[in-house]
Amino acid sequence: MSQVPAARRALAVLRLLAASAGPLPASSIARALDLPRSSTYHLLTAMAEDGFVSYLPEERRWGLGVGAFEVGSAYLRHGPLERLARPLLRRLVDRVGDIAQLGVLHGAETLYLLKEQPRRHVTLVTDVGVRIPAPLTASGRSMLAFLPAAQVRALFPGPFVDRTGHGPTSLRELRRVLAEDARRGWSIEDGHVTEGFASIAACSFDHTGRPAAALTVTFRREKRPEDTWPQLAAQIRATAAELTTRLGGHPPAGETEGKPPPRLHHSP
Repeated sequence: MSQVPAARRALAVLRLLAASAGPLPASSIARALDLPRSSTYHLLTAMAEDGFVSYLPEERRWGLGVGAFEVGSAYLRHGPLERLARPLLRRLVDRVGDIAQLGVLHGAETLYLLKEQPRRHVTLVTDVGVRIPAPLTASGRSMLAFLPAAQVRALFPGPFVDRTGHGPTSLRELRRVLAEDARRGWSIEDGHVTEGFASIAACSFDHTGRPAAALTVTFRREKRPEDTWPQLAAQIRATAAELTTRLGGHPPAGETEGKPPPRLHHSP
């Protein structure tokens, strides 16, 4: 008899527990996965023996075990996000001729994990490992735009950091900017980090539809007229959508990621 159905049921249990706010009774697990109660108990017992779930006798509930933690930790050690994103960044740089970066939210800051650049480039403040207040960066705002309002409020009680005299100065102003970014599907930072430079970013999403990372292209303000920015944004959105697919993710309900981009011309 094939063991594939049993393996799929075990994975379904892990996904259910991972998505739950806390441990669950076996009856709730059986009901959510449409499994016979007796089969559910046998499955949970076997998974507990291997450490993937644990039973809490006082609560009569089941939660994730240390085995699940070890697998998750190993996933992080393998650096999958950077590995999946790097070839996409390289192709994006080849197409647009400017520096492209991968950033993630680290609390209230944007943390840059990768940078790919053409042969001729200028030094940027936003290098790998650098952290910058998220409201000042296109990458940070492209991710904040898809977070719950309560989470944004908790992240930014104030005061707001100002580097060049530009950027949101209050929670109300930040909310207005994020609403516009979410509607448009991409974010723009124009001189907020470094005078004379602008950045356009789009968000990639994980399997829960939450922001996973942002792809950003940074360029000299004088190089690209503003009427060409939507074309560049289309390229970035398409690349971000491809990263979402590679991550096994999907946009939030009601959102659609970038369509195939138009042909983009850039200055040498």
